[in-house]
Amino acid sequence: MDAIEVLKTRRSVRAYTRAPVPRKIIEDIVDCGRLAPTANNVQPWEFVVVTDPERLRRIAVITDYGKFIADAPVCVAVLSRDTKYYLEDGSAATENILLAARAHGLGSCWVAGDKKPYVTEICRLVGAPRGHKLVSLIPIGYPAESPEKTKRPLSDVLHWEKY
Repeated sequence: MDAIEVLKTRRSVRAYTRAPVPRKIIEDIVDCGRLAPTANNVQPWEFVVVTDPERLRRIAVITDYGKFIADAPVCVAVLSRDTKYYLEDGSAATENILLAARAHGLGSCWVAGDKKPYVTEICRLVGAPRGHKLVSLIPIGYPAESPEKTKRPLSDVLHWEKY
């Protein structure tokens, strides 16, 4: 799948089959996150891959809008050192992971981390060092659904020269 097709067809998937995702694919997806742009090349991110079903259930219970994480075979916690642009850098890495998952034929969904009341508990659960921030949780798996969402047309959002 080429990059433009990946960008135009990625959707938030919240239902997954039980099929395991091969470790090599997970590593490739996280490697794509590692290669995201970052302010001043600081690269403050760390990635924790969770595949243990019990740990996935515990993460799901803690979140408010991520209950479906319990049914995913993989969840990537995107963490960042507390730098000036941690959120921008971690968000760029998150988007790369979402797109890489799609390129591999997998579904994924961005579950919020930053500013959520559960960040401390999730950080503790995944063993994050003190001072790291949770940017996102990304469940990944083979999709058991094909969500279609209507996006605003380009003509509604594109402005030339000024708004």
